[in-house]
Amino acid sequence: MPNSRSLPTLDYVSIVASLYKDKRAMLVGMGATVIAVMLAAVKTGAPVLFALAVVFVVSTGFRYFNVLSFERNRPAADDREAAQYWEKRQMVHSTWTAVLYGMWCFVTLIFVRDPFAELVAISVSVAAMIGVCTRTFGIGRIVTAQMIGISTPIALGLVLGGDIFHMTLATLLVPLIVSFRFLAADVRDMLLTAVHERVASDRLAEQLDTALETMQHGLCMLDENGVIALANVQSRQTFAGVAEGSWVGRTFADLLDEAIARRALPRQTAERLNRMIASRAGGKIVMKLSGDYHCEVTVSSRGNRTVLLFENVTARIRAQERINFMARYDGLTGLPNRAHFAELVDVDLASRQRTPGTVLLAILDLDDFKHVNDTLGHLAGDAVLTEVALRIQTVMNRQSRIGRFGGDEFVLYRSEAVDEASARAEAAAIIKALSRPFVVNGERLDMRASIGFVVRAADGLALDDLISRADLALYNAKAQGKGRIQTFEDSMDADYRYRQRLKADLADAIAQNQLSLVYQPQIDLSTRRIAGCEALARWTHPELGPIRPDIFIGLAEEVGLVSAITRWVLRTAADECAQWVEPVTVSVNVSGRDLRGEGLRRDIEDALASSGLEPSRLEIEVTETALIEERSVAASRLKALAERGIGIALDDFGTGYSSLSYLNEMPFSKLKIDRSFLADIETNPRSLGLMANVARLGRDLELVVTAEGVETEEQLALIARHTEVDQIQGFLFGLPLPAAEIRELIEKMSKTGAPMSGQNWKKPVLVAR
Repeated sequence: MPNSRSLPTLDYVSIVASLYKDKRAMLVGMGATVIAVMLAAVKTGAPVLFALAVVFVVSTGFRYFNVLSFERNRPAADDREAAQYWEKRQMVHSTWTAVLYGMWCFVTLIFVRDPFAELVAISVSVAAMIGVCTRTFGIGRIVTAQMIGISTPIALGLVLGGDIFHMTLATLLVPLIVSFRFLAADVRDMLLTAVHERVASDRLAEQLDTALETMQHGLCMLDENGVIALANVQSRQTFAGVAEGSWVGRTFADLLDEAIARRALPRQTAERLNRMIASRAGGKIVMKLSGDYHCEVTVSSRGNRTVLLFENVTARIRAQERINFMARYDGLTGLPNRAHFAELVDVDLASRQRTPGTVLLAILDLDDFKHVNDTLGHLAGDAVLTEVALRIQTVMNRQSRIGRFGGDEFVLYRSEAVDEASARAEAAAIIKALSRPFVVNGERLDMRASIGFVVRAADGLALDDLISRADLALYNAKAQGKGRIQTFEDSMDADYRYRQRLKADLADAIAQNQLSLVYQPQIDLSTRRIAGCEALARWTHPELGPIRPDIFIGLAEEVGLVSAITRWVLRTAADECAQWVEPVTVSVNVSGRDLRGEGLRRDIEDALASSGLEPSRLEIEVTETALIEERSVAASRLKALAERGIGIALDDFGTGYSSLSYLNEMPFSKLKIDRSFLADIETNPRSLGLMANVARLGRDLELVVTAEGVETEEQLALIARHTEVDQIQGFLFGLPLPAAEIRELIEKMSKTGAPMSGQNWKKPVLVAR
């Protein structure tokens, strides 16, 4: 048996307390002993036995009052010194009692010599030895003292008062004592194990309670009958004001019924959650409770227990709704963007195949809108576009749908009660509404718009057909002057031939190296130095003059020349960047056709090899629309470029099919926030907060974040103070510059070390952007 001094304090105090446990059992045992002594005394008439009976009674009284005293002054679980005091007291009382049993047996064997008296004395004393094992088992000193106190007089009486058989019986007391010692050790181990398990259980329960009450999510455990067995505070807060009172003991189905009754939870959602719990298959479901609170419930089962985890996903749902909105609607006007508008119209046109009818598609373009941007800045232009959208919606036909295709171009579609007269009347109402002066920042602006429209039977028509014809009508309207309305006529096919000419001339321009590049700087916000430049293609037709990039790039897409343009831009931009001071980079835009083709990586490798440019100084910019088709192919090819060390930038984030999945799947190194996010950050805290959140999202994904369209010092200050944007690009630092001028500027800044500001630039002559 281990020394009690080596025991931990908690174990030692528990063992000492066990010495004083159950005083009633002690009284019963001692009472039986007194009766046995009295029976032997009456049987034999021996005075010494009567005297021993009296001594047993007195000893029992002392032991009983000792137990009462311990109960009144029980030591604390960590008070080892007090426990040692009570151990000594128990040692005295227990040893004295053991000696009494031994003396009883000795007197009976030597002096009384009555068989009945001897049987009673030895039987009761052996029983007392067993009691020693079960009461004082924890302290080896007490067990040893009691065993010696009882067995020594018995052995001496057997040896002195008997024959060889009695002597043999005396020697058998030794193995009996040894077995009792083992028995005491076993009982002691059982006690300590129970104590340890109780402490561990209490500690585990405390830890579990702490974990449940401090965890951020709600947790609820159901038994095999769906009854709530456990629920933390957070889970009850989830249904605060919906399902009140105690949860434990109620079925979760009752809880949901109460929420349904209070109209805080849709019945369909509750039934789906109940089915998930009943099937024990597990899964997740988002519940929208009263107000705008969204809770995601994760159901998991093991055995006959089911655990429900409640997570507040309101912020995530709102963010996803904002992202979905950005993917489908224009961030400036709130109108459907090109992609979403096309979806709506395609669905309607498909329905018209079954129910033939006439449809209207009109394209509206503001006259000389570029002049507003160039003279007053894009912020003023954005204010005008917002007002234009509001005015159109005010006067257009109730059955019409309107979308913004980009820039100052709006598209209107209607398929109910359409004829040319009603179409012209609607267009006239819009023109009139837009003819009223616009007031922006205290300045009056007189704006005009041109509208081209087509009215055709919907049978067999596609949206692209309608857009092409309305676009031809719009071109014709602009050619006639400002503020015009023009319906599509078959004679306008001449315009189509014009576009065909442009397509043919574009092929010659590429072959004869008639394209040129301009570069728009990207400024590091922390240093105000040029970190990189975006390469932009320009085409000046020998006869027709400058052709807008959106026109000739669109034509290049149609005829399959866009990859040839990309190849030329890559080679030219790489050659130019190789002459810039390191580490200034160059960015090149690539199209969806480039990503889907086989030659992009080869073209990039050829451009790097011929120029000697380091891959890390080249950046590829892609838009979300370029990633829609063959998404896995695009991801694979972009990954190969990223592994080569080439930067990958997601351009115009927030204007197309914005989705977090793109950021997760594609190997982007840069996120370019579209200029529409800056529209009103100076006056609208929500817009500034939205931009800050998008920037933080990019930084959390370890992307370089660039803000496009920065045009005022106020915007720059807000971005620097409230967002985590790394780079900026925009009108504030000038329009795109030709190769020689951008190279000169980079070299000048490298030598002087001067940071960029609006003062570094003379306002250049405005060119088509």
